[in-house]
Amino acid sequence: MLKWELISILAMLGLGIFAVGARGQEKGAALKKAVLFYASFDEKLTPDIGAGTLATRFNHEKEAGKFVFAEGFDKKKFRVAKKKGIAGGCLEAVDVLPRNGRIFYPVKGNLAFKKGGWGGAMSMWINTDPNKLLKTTFCDPIQITQKGANNGGIWFDFNNAKPRDLRMGVFPAVREGTVGAKESDAGAPMVRVPKVAFKQGEWHHVVIMWKNFDTGKKNAHATLFIDGKKIGDVKDRAIAMDWDVEKAGIYIAVNYIGLIDELALFNRPLTGAEVNLLHENPGLLTALKK
Repeated sequence: MLKWELISILAMLGLGIFAVGARGQEKGAALKKAVLFYASFDEKLTPDIGAGTLATRFNHEKEAGKFVFAEGFDKKKFRVAKKKGIAGGCLEAVDVLPRNGRIFYPVKGNLAFKKGGWGGAMSMWINTDPNKLLKTTFCDPIQITQKGANNGGIWFDFNNAKPRDLRMGVFPAVREGTVGAKESDAGAPMVRVPKVAFKQGEWHHVVIMWKNFDTGKKNAHATLFIDGKKIGDVKDRAIAMDWDVEKAGIYIAVNYIGLIDELALFNRPLTGAEVNLLHENPGLLTALKK
């Protein structure tokens, strides 16, 4: 091969690498513009981008079906674990709260909920052993709802199977006086991942994205990704959250023990390429920190 030919080939390869890098930067920029809420958990548990701070909800001590809300959170059970995250610090949940307690951020200002149609996405990293560390029958690393997981709820959980399953649920709101789908129903709006073998010390990336919620049409679509791979869909249904955003919450680490990092909410669904970009670059959003 002549010297000039070799130089020409190297130059073409260099241009190709530059083009791929430029496209990656463009996708990263588009992702960052779509962020409504971002919590790096590097130094604090309040969000780096987004509205509100952590609060806590408990079951009422005497009245069934009612809740008690408190500002702040139990710092003995939830704390920043510096330098233990997938990117910097992370949220460490060391124990469960009494009375089915759970911490949450507000939905208002942090999701693009709109009656008539809306979409979004959630991305987070988790580090736990669901079969050894968890103390309760069910655990939701995230659950976004006003009234309950099965009544206008977007979530993923570890269930009470042995070994546990990971499940994504997008349950529509239920009209008062009616009963909605049960999680055990074969046709429930869920994606199931049987016998999850996550181990303590391993980080796993979970993304849920959705579109056409609250349209009143059977065109809703939600997808679960784990570690950059598409796992399954819920589609061709009428799914409405029907939230009062003043009362809805982004509940995190519900009965969860382990680490959570890089929690982000987006104002639109993500593409598969964007999910891969987040998975391959866990600290991609840290540039958004205030």
